[in-house]
Amino acid sequence: MIELAGIGPAPFAGMMLADMGADVIRVDRAEQAASGAMRATHRVLDRGRRSIALNLKDPRGVDVVLSLVADADVLLEGFRPGVTERLGLGPDIVLAGNPRLVYGRMTGWGQDGPRAATAGHDIAYIAVTGALEPIAGSSGEPVPPLNMLGDFGGGGMIMAFGIAAALVHAQRTGQGQVIDAAIVDGTALFTGMLHGLRAAGFWNAPRGHNVADGGAPYYGTFKTADGKWVAAGAIEPQFFAELAHGLGLDDDLPVSMQQDRNSWPHQRQLIADAFARRTRDEWVAAFENTDACVAPVLSPIEAASDPHMAARGSFREYDGVLHPAPAPRLTGTPGAWPGPAPMIGEHTREILEMIGRTGAEIDGLFASGTAVQRDLPR
Repeated sequence: MIELAGIGPAPFAGMMLADMGADVIRVDRAEQAASGAMRATHRVLDRGRRSIALNLKDPRGVDVVLSLVADADVLLEGFRPGVTERLGLGPDIVLAGNPRLVYGRMTGWGQDGPRAATAGHDIAYIAVTGALEPIAGSSGEPVPPLNMLGDFGGGGMIMAFGIAAALVHAQRTGQGQVIDAAIVDGTALFTGMLHGLRAAGFWNAPRGHNVADGGAPYYGTFKTADGKWVAAGAIEPQFFAELAHGLGLDDDLPVSMQQDRNSWPHQRQLIADAFARRTRDEWVAAFENTDACVAPVLSPIEAASDPHMAARGSFREYDGVLHPAPAPRLTGTPGAWPGPAPMIGEHTREILEMIGRTGAEIDGLFASGTAVQRDLPR
């Protein structure tokens, strides 16, 4: 797989595929190889790759990429529409040389539409899809869920799924295809259940007054005595009963009251007051091995030490950086830790030799600045 280096969702898709065993070569920019060791923000997202640093404004650099994709299964790019065409690496050219290639195009707005040529970020993409509006803070304002929902869920994860599906088709037919993976499309897909609930009449109240958006008293977060937080998601009646029992509120919160929306503010106050009487860890211990659906709200660092997450090995420290483990877990071909993120241009000479460039040709590419080799520090 060849990945034209970018930021955010495309590298996340590349990470998922590298985690599952894909041999991913990342094409970085030559000028970055000369100025820095690696992209600090991508020390996790770029793991498991080899890196070649090229100047794609030089036809000789483009020729190297064409040589790489001639035998590749996948080309992944995350530029605005039309950029790879201007570079001479558009789908028409690349697929003509390798008809079985899967050509993945990762954008925010998609390859067409009124906003296709404009810039954007995660918050704008999830805003127009209807995914941001229902996520409300305590005062009612929409709260962005970092950039996880759009960039990595609706973007990178959907791209990885598209690549996997297209590879199956290519293996069966010998025909590749182009994947138009837009964050707006993928994020819209995530709102499927919400639209189903609305159609069934279960999600028609204003923002912050529905079951899973902070309205229901049994589904939300609550502050504890030590200033930390717990999350409760006791939707089913039997789980609600366990929540009430664990909080010592059996008489005050009978199951018959659970879906009385008029009493939701009162129920929430009772639950909040109860949780405020003990620390987060005390509540975790109190609800251990119950079906009350209560869990501690952990920081990203704390999560690695959670007993369940630790037992499953869901995080691992690698070169001083905490990494989430590859997922999902396959029994026959399980994901493996693919190695650290490479320095930009770390494998340039190795990759040029792999595609048959002679020593003289490689020296010429280095001398002209078309390619850059970044040596590991000694």
